Amino acid sequence: SDNASMESFFSHLKTEALYPYDIRSLDEAQRRIEEFIPFYNHARPQRKLNKLTPVEYRRQLAA
Repeated sequence: SDNASMESFFSHLKTEALYPYDIRSLDEAQRRIEEFIPFYNHARPQRKLNKLTPVEYRRQLAA
């Protein structure tokens, strides 16, 4: 589907950055989301990208 990559991202966001925590405010949820996005793109290796981060994978494609 056209939305598969976004659906995958939101699934990881919920299961890794939101559900494990007892979030009690919108500010806390927003902070966790804002911290997760750079982590997801720069530090979280992904199996489907040959264990590279999304940024590493894009750099490799552009090289």
